Amino acid sequence: MKTEPSVKLVGQGNLVAKVPVTLIHDETGWSPYLSHNDMLKLDDVREALRRGDVTAAARFGQVFELTKVA
Repeated sequence: MKTEPSVKLVGQGNLVAKVPVTLIHDETGWSPYLSHNDMLKLDDVREALRRGDVTAAARFGQVFELTKVA
């Protein structure tokens, strides 16, 4: 089994969080995949963004606000 650091973007409305995760590579056909803890972390970030709780989402990664320019 091999692991690789990666980043997932989680978006809700005009907010996006850049969350560090670890991809797991193995010999199965399901590779690469996330650990259970990383999946729960992404769910927590998504829920925090849905509530508009930027402080809670920022505990897991960087949070950005998207602005339409054109």
